[in-house]
Amino acid sequence: MRFLIILFFVFASSCSLFSQTMKIADNYFEQGEYEKSKAVYQKLFKKSSGSYAYLMGVVASLQELQEYEEAGKYLSEFSNETQVYPNLLVEIGYNFQLQKNQDKAEEYYQLAIEKVIEIPGFAYSIGNAFQKYNLLDQAALSYQKGIEKQSNANYIIQLAKIYGEQGKLEEMFGTYLDLIKEKPNYFYAVNRNFSEYITEDAENEANQLLKNILLKRIQQAPDLFYNEMLSWLFIQQKDYKKAFIQEKAVYQRSSEKSLNKITELAEIASQNEEKEIAKEILNYTIENAAIESQKLRAYELILAIQVAQTNSKKEYEEVNKRFQEVFQQYGRDRTTLGLQLQYAKFLAFNKNDQEAARAVLISLLDERINRFEEARTKMVLADILVLEEKFNQALIYYSQVQNLVPNHELAQEATFKVAKTSYYKGDFKWAQTQLKVLKAATSQLIANDALQLNLMITDNSLEDSTQTALKLFAKADLYTFQQKGEKALHVLDTILLQHKGEKIEDEALFRKAQLLEKLGQYKKAEENYRQMIQFFSDDILADDAHYFLAELYRKQLNLPEKAKENYEQIIFNFSDSIFFVEARKKYRILRGDQLE
Repeated sequence: MRFLIILFFVFASSCSLFSQTMKIADNYFEQGEYEKSKAVYQKLFKKSSGSYAYLMGVVASLQELQEYEEAGKYLSEFSNETQVYPNLLVEIGYNFQLQKNQDKAEEYYQLAIEKVIEIPGFAYSIGNAFQKYNLLDQAALSYQKGIEKQSNANYIIQLAKIYGEQGKLEEMFGTYLDLIKEKPNYFYAVNRNFSEYITEDAENEANQLLKNILLKRIQQAPDLFYNEMLSWLFIQQKDYKKAFIQEKAVYQRSSEKSLNKITELAEIASQNEEKEIAKEILNYTIENAAIESQKLRAYELILAIQVAQTNSKKEYEEVNKRFQEVFQQYGRDRTTLGLQLQYAKFLAFNKNDQEAARAVLISLLDERINRFEEARTKMVLADILVLEEKFNQALIYYSQVQNLVPNHELAQEATFKVAKTSYYKGDFKWAQTQLKVLKAATSQLIANDALQLNLMITDNSLEDSTQTALKLFAKADLYTFQQKGEKALHVLDTILLQHKGEKIEDEALFRKAQLLEKLGQYKKAEENYRQMIQFFSDDILADDAHYFLAELYRKQLNLPEKAKENYEQIIFNFSDSIFFVEARKKYRILRGDQLE
């Protein structure tokens, strides 16, 4: 036993020494000291009795020193001794290519491809070796031969990637489509590769090409898969109306008759502020859904949109009546939980009847609901308590949500709301403690919101240790959350008057502009956006100001030329902006370009 322990430590020490020496050799190579790297790699190769990794270090160093014959000798001897590395045929061929002996190089490249024909399992190692030296035609041929002998999804993906690198986009898309049509579970793996070429811009060459391929395939051999892919493409382009046409075709021709994807499309459209098309999609779902849960989910989403678009007392009564009609038809129990949560938010935030809202939620908590449903209910209850400025009670309920569904996205949302509530009450230190936890949030939206709020608190605490302006700003945000727009505007005006020249000024101007726009005071919103652009043109919010001003001109003020000017500013001066693609698309539409 003692002998085995000693042997283990000797072996471990030896491995550690080899690893350290390898790092020294790698470092020499990276610094261009090839004589030194060659010497170290040679020693390692000799001591290891022929390691492939050390061999390639020796060969690479020799090639950099243009000692090609010596490199060829190492490769040939190693290749003759072992048959485990068929990619050495590519390495030998490339060594001849470096010597300008292309005929000899092609001879070995052909031998490598013949190896794939003989043993298809070698396709990856040989194809990868060709790719390493940018020998893309040979790499593609290796994978093609491998696929001919033995269909392999990984080989197909590699072949498609090579087509992309070669600029053969039609072959690339065709290969990917054939794969995911046969093996749908590969869609998400392929989707990441699609995203390298597909953008939000419908005029992008790759977008146009994929669309044409799909339309051609639908004409030649109709298959719902191609309609689904067209829908996916239109969603990437934020053309939800066209996506809806494709989803309807899939639904009408499918034997499953599931409306789940259509409902998901409505949610995506709504999240991207395409409310009218979202309502059209949801009305279609309500009319056609055979399953009660699908219909109720559609009601929940469409009523949420209607609440957001409602302003007058008369409209509130109409929405309230619509809620009551749904409850009368489907009842008030666990099955309508989502609708009841939506109704509670409507009562509290829109009708200003917090007592009635709490009664709805307490009634739900008395039902036999699961922990996720309990967490959702308590989240709304906590939101209402924040609305009433009962911050400590709200924090208790948010904490209960965190404990009910730990590690779930709901728990992360609750953590963000703990931070936001602490921010509202002026406890910035605790807010930042919570926000830092959310850096690793699985929801990108929560992570981004947390980062933005954390940076805002930090930036506006450096110059003002008393955080006077920041406390006012948090108060304005609270009033906005409480839908007390005029009070929020008054606080923002106070900041702009009393803290002029401080870092928070641009944030206050931007918040004020957005709030004025929400309140329908479009000319005043325009004035604030213009002030931001005039005085803070180099600030981080400058592209936001240009974009939202352009949208204001286009949608509300009917000034297309001024909208074009602001979109143009983003195109030419803010190419890294998140609004770049949308700005370019809308600029082209206003210019009169024909977008398909």
